[in-house]
Amino acid sequence: MNSEMTVPTPIQARGVRKRFPGTERPALDGVDLTVAAGRICALLGGNGAGKTTMVRILATLTRADAGTVHVAGWDVDKAATRVRAAIGLVGQYAALDELLSARENLELFGRLAGLDRRRARARAGELLDTAGLTEAGGRAVGAFSGGMRRRLDLVTSLITTPSVLFVDEPTTGLDPQARRDLWSSVRALAQAGTTVLLTTQYLEEADALADDVVILREGRVIAQGTPEDLKKLVGEPRMELRAPTLEDVYLHLYATSPAGAPS
Repeated sequence: MNSEMTVPTPIQARGVRKRFPGTERPALDGVDLTVAAGRICALLGGNGAGKTTMVRILATLTRADAGTVHVAGWDVDKAATRVRAAIGLVGQYAALDELLSARENLELFGRLAGLDRRRARARAGELLDTAGLTEAGGRAVGAFSGGMRRRLDLVTSLITTPSVLFVDEPTTGLDPQARRDLWSSVRALAQAGTTVLLTTQYLEEADALADDVVILREGRVIAQGTPEDLKKLVGEPRMELRAPTLEDVYLHLYATSPAGAPS
């Protein structure tokens, strides 16, 4: 008997289809997706590509019309409660109470997640440190910058230390420095063992963050691979040098000579 335990693939989806009522085409049209443990996978595509719909299905918020989906080893339809206990979700918009302080928000989410008061308070302190917001922990979230809110929203999803984290368009609307700070936070999570699936419209974000990239267009996967693999599909960078001809030299002298063309 093999003594090694089989670790389930954190995210595995096959033939996922979804069409919303009143729409001409499906939001997802036979999507396959596999993400290995501890990897960052980027779903890359424009508006309407199906990115958010896929995340909602993986997070048990929307049911697929067809296909099979397993997250953290559990079927999202048959074991939704177990899936929810294993994941964290950061949506496109921060789910924070702006009247409460950052610490109070984290403690509230901790209590809702089933932590007792002491553990919720301790976990809030840990996550404020993770987000680099310890000094701002007592301030109302309504006074936070966009980058601070997004970092707080990110660590809020880590209250229960999820094995799989879904992040939907994490840096939309952030300034360059805030984007880099958030990228660092996501990388740190993956290095600690969390499997991350993020959606993005930005090529540079997928290139900077992802171990694997899946490109969606109109609900279908049109390409996938590592960033390096995908960049090779469009050709290698190259520089072309052309030696000037006599005609080029003549024209250059004509253009730069105050007396006109040389005789």
